[in-house]
Amino acid sequence: MREGRFIQENKARWESYRQPAQDPDELARRFTCLVDDLSYARTFYPYSKTVKYINGMAADIYLSIYKNKKQDRGRIAFFFLTELPLLLYKRRKTLLFSLLFFLVFVAIGAFSSWQEPDFVRSVLGDDYVTMTESNIAQGDPFGVYKNENSLVMFLYIAWNNIRVAFMCFISGLFCSVGTLWMLFKNGVMLGTFEQLFFANDLGRRSLMVVFIHGTLEISAIVIAGSAGIILGNSILFPKTYTRIQSLIAGAKDGVKIVVSLIPVFIVAAFFEGYITRYTEMPVVLSLMILCGSLLFIIGYFVWYPRVVFRRLRFPEAIL
Repeated sequence: MREGRFIQENKARWESYRQPAQDPDELARRFTCLVDDLSYARTFYPYSKTVKYINGMAADIYLSIYKNKKQDRGRIAFFFLTELPLLLYKRRKTLLFSLLFFLVFVAIGAFSSWQEPDFVRSVLGDDYVTMTESNIAQGDPFGVYKNENSLVMFLYIAWNNIRVAFMCFISGLFCSVGTLWMLFKNGVMLGTFEQLFFANDLGRRSLMVVFIHGTLEISAIVIAGSAGIILGNSILFPKTYTRIQSLIAGAKDGVKIVVSLIPVFIVAAFFEGYITRYTEMPVVLSLMILCGSLLFIIGYFVWYPRVVFRRLRFPEAIL
């Protein structure tokens, strides 16, 4: 059957599936029919937009079935163990784009600082650079982490990072431009910051000290950036939905991702407030914290979503 005829014969039924249904049996019937259509389309029109169209509808119905499934207890556990991982798998390309975009500007910030030393002051500010250089001269390059009370530092950093994450997300309303600007700014700042220490032969020590908390903190900012891009792209690319429907769906997905980062920011703030100040801790202990944080980010936000996807036995290509 030609693709045009296949679409013509099924278009009315597919459009009817856009109307919400509360009956679980009806949802199951729709899902089964869409899986059959998807299998047929992938067999005969593997590179067609029809495949993506059907796949999107089937994924939405599948997630609605699991989301609306009655949970006797453990709703929060279900969110973190199933619902969020499936969402992360569905949005994995956006997450990868956010990471690559951020890393490009980290590299640009480091390279610009290496080529033009005055660039450091224009990015980080004269006061901060002067203070850091003074600490380096006194033999305590990371003294900035020791100046504040631990509890005050923990509370301030946790609040500030959560605020920045939500701003990064909400900025996506400006067609993703606001979020990209924040990723650009934070990427350049990180690259410039690290180059400041590498220029003073303190690069390795800075990684061992700063990334005790920075691994979680920076990773969470990148993930929050992906949530903002999801929000912005829902406006730019509504696909078969109306722009309002697409915006609502994108906002829901983005909020779930940003909210899931709150515990990550709290742990990162705890590390920065209570642990990073011990700048002379054994390298082994520093590496354990740093590597443990990195393994958590990769494990939960990258590897585990794929595991959940496969465990639930999705039909091929769903999500």
